[in-house]
Amino acid sequence: MMNRKQFFLLVVVFLVALTAVKAQDTVTMDLKECMRYAVEHSTKMRMAQADNRDAQIDRRDAILAAFTPTIDGNTYAYSNFGRSIDPETNTYIRTTSFHNGYSLSAGINLFNGFQAVNNLKITQTAQLMGLTKEQQTEDQICLATMEAYCNVLYYTEMQKALQAQVATAEKSVQLATRQEQLGQKSHADVVQMQSDLAERQYQLTTCRNNLNSAVITLKDVMFWPIEKPLKIDESFSWLPQCDSPTNETAVGLSHRGSRTDDISQMVEFAKTNMPAVVLAEGTMKNARLALNTARWQLLPRLSLYGGWSSSYFTYPGMEGYVPTPYFEQLKNNGGEYVQLSLSIPIFDRLSKHSNIAKRKNALDRAQADYEQALQTVEAEVRRAIADRDGSADALRQADTRAELQQEAFTLNTKRFEQGLISSIEYQTASNNYLNALAEQLNAKLQYFIKNSVVNYYGGKSYLEQ
Repeated sequence: MMNRKQFFLLVVVFLVALTAVKAQDTVTMDLKECMRYAVEHSTKMRMAQADNRDAQIDRRDAILAAFTPTIDGNTYAYSNFGRSIDPETNTYIRTTSFHNGYSLSAGINLFNGFQAVNNLKITQTAQLMGLTKEQQTEDQICLATMEAYCNVLYYTEMQKALQAQVATAEKSVQLATRQEQLGQKSHADVVQMQSDLAERQYQLTTCRNNLNSAVITLKDVMFWPIEKPLKIDESFSWLPQCDSPTNETAVGLSHRGSRTDDISQMVEFAKTNMPAVVLAEGTMKNARLALNTARWQLLPRLSLYGGWSSSYFTYPGMEGYVPTPYFEQLKNNGGEYVQLSLSIPIFDRLSKHSNIAKRKNALDRAQADYEQALQTVEAEVRRAIADRDGSADALRQADTRAELQQEAFTLNTKRFEQGLISSIEYQTASNNYLNALAEQLNAKLQYFIKNSVVNYYGGKSYLEQ
């Protein structure tokens, strides 16, 4: 039986564990932690990793096919109850017999049109492409997480701003109602203020709905349990400062240690290292190897085979028959062979020529895709830099506009309370201030995303920024 002290200790342990679980559930995650979680739990990453494991298996199979022979072993055992040939006399008999045999054979291709060598190169390239595709998937997940994270922050901050606007509108309605009672404002002014309050409440409700949708989107991108709460860092401490972004040069550090100091170098770096280009280049290399393999298939093939076989037989039930011992028969009946085979293709309904033509078309498509990838990457790099610089200008202007609108809204609030401006003028000032806050926040987040993309093209992954 458990005494009171043990029961009390058990309750304390349970409460501590429950508190730890709750604390773990409410841990605040910043942007990088969200990206790491998304990469670790993404089903797309699991599929990419499974593809990489398949590529490793293909690489191993290609190595074994190029340097090792195929080996087969066979055995059989059967009884014959009818007419058969006596292995000793080579004459027909009608006696029940029992036969048992063994064989071991091996073969290797000495020359098959360099197919094994080309397959080795193809699997090596495919393995590197698999790693590149996994990195590309990781980068796409990080960027999608970043965008979803920023959307949550945007609607969170907008909700705070709208809540403050609603509180101010409520106070204004109360003040206008009191002034109407004192004869200082008309009923139309009160109705106008109530209409402004209803508009602010509607905007707040819409913002909350958008926030809920953005949170669900972030959870979906991260593969976070939808029903589990997700708390993110809302401090904006990770946002970069934008003193003079248009004068700064996006400098990225690649995994090779090289730096990009201008747009041209960044473009050349991206053309060499971006996953889309690397994948297109790998596909082109494999298409060229496949074409070479198809052309070499027009040549003869040379193969080497060898083997050993033996057998045992007896006549159970034959009177006076004394069989030769088992292992002695296996030794006496054993035989070996060596075979050198040359296969010369003469006519195969032009299937090899059709295969060569198809491989040429595949190489043309791969080359076109590679050239398109180079063009696309260059356009994306230059567009990303232009977008980054443009968003930097927009951010500075949005900061200035927000400061001026905040000051104007503060002055108009005092003037409205003193009855110096109409409710329509006050509502206009309030709308201008709210729009300025929204544009300022959006400009900050847009600059952060655009700058991160530029750094990514410079060779710095999203998780390293």
